[in-house]
Amino acid sequence: MATTGTLKRTSARLLDDAVHQSSPLSAEGIRERLFTLAFRGLVYPQIWEDPVVDLEALQIRPSDRMVAIASGGCNVLSYLSANPAHITALDLNVAHVALNRLKRCALKRLDDHETFYRFFGEANCRSNVAVYRQHLKPHLDRDTRKYWDGRDFTGRRRIGRFARGFYRYGLLGRFIGTCHLAARMFGVRFDDLLNASDRNEQRAIFEQTLSPLFEHRLVRWTLSRPLSLFGLGIPPAQYRALAGNHPGGMAAVVKERLEQLACGEEISKNYFAWQAFGRAYPPVGRGEVPPYLAPESFDDIRGRAHRVDVRLLSFHDFLESQDAGSLDCYVLLDAQDWMTPEALNELWQEITRTARPGARVIFRTAARETLLPGKVDADILSRWTYEEYISKELTQRDRSAIYGGFHLYVAKGHTNGAG
Repeated sequence: MATTGTLKRTSARLLDDAVHQSSPLSAEGIRERLFTLAFRGLVYPQIWEDPVVDLEALQIRPSDRMVAIASGGCNVLSYLSANPAHITALDLNVAHVALNRLKRCALKRLDDHETFYRFFGEANCRSNVAVYRQHLKPHLDRDTRKYWDGRDFTGRRRIGRFARGFYRYGLLGRFIGTCHLAARMFGVRFDDLLNASDRNEQRAIFEQTLSPLFEHRLVRWTLSRPLSLFGLGIPPAQYRALAGNHPGGMAAVVKERLEQLACGEEISKNYFAWQAFGRAYPPVGRGEVPPYLAPESFDDIRGRAHRVDVRLLSFHDFLESQDAGSLDCYVLLDAQDWMTPEALNELWQEITRTARPGARVIFRTAARETLLPGKVDADILSRWTYEEYISKELTQRDRSAIYGGFHLYVAKGHTNGAG
């Protein structure tokens, strides 16, 4: 078994390979290396892609074998509600792998939804640490135990985050906390938004409090710097795609996405808005939560937890190890925004080789349009159907409102064996 130090070095190498595209002596190269340094700890305590949208696009069947980027694990576990045969969850980040393995272990070892929800839904109870020591720690692999028993830069054990408010940690959690602090400096608080009675009230609050922030010179200047969005896990290449050619610059883009998050859905139905504005999930009974945390899904998901395999591995390397025509669903999150055309072609060659006829691929992009035409070889893309109408519809329904586009590709009845 690999040592923890070896896993960290492997993770660092995989991240470097994924992000570094420019000379280390260039300004862009320096930003890329600062990003990978920041990305080596926990980034996403909660994933920011809507699993309900994913499930509608994927139309998972009991025979389906899936591969997905793991991130915070919310989506991977939520997919179990659709009863797939198997899910391989991959990530380049040691912390994300440890989080996914902890969640999988908790599903197997905790008998009741109340305890599971207190641990991962509320994630702020002192009893969670005792639950970890008594019920979870003895059943975790060595590296996962060492991660959660280990100490962070403050000297406190990482497992203690589940007693202090887990969703306030990680790169994203701290970024949201910094945004809250900055908003308070401008006299903005989010309690009224979270307590709004309907979307009309939400919009009125947004227009009165949040919208004016984007007219401040300091806010606009800050958002014009690529480093400003590192806390969202957005590397320099994706920052450029997100900014695009919008005449209002990045401030206008962020305002547009924040408006959709605050006003696009009733607060009670959008736990992403609760995470952004409340740094937690809604109190019990006050709103929706991810499917894997919902009480009505618990027994089914718990009974299928053994079908999830979590690995520290790149998507491409995993696909190279699989047989032709052996996979049905691919979940790429927003990873392709980071990739060079060469990497994209290599990835899609392996996706096409391993895909069964009718296989589905979903991903998000910072920009609105799919990024594949012109970057991925036309012969490879000819073996896939881009579901443009469904993609646009589901983009509008993605409650996180972070990304510009959601995209669904479906494999045609090819014989596999691209390349």
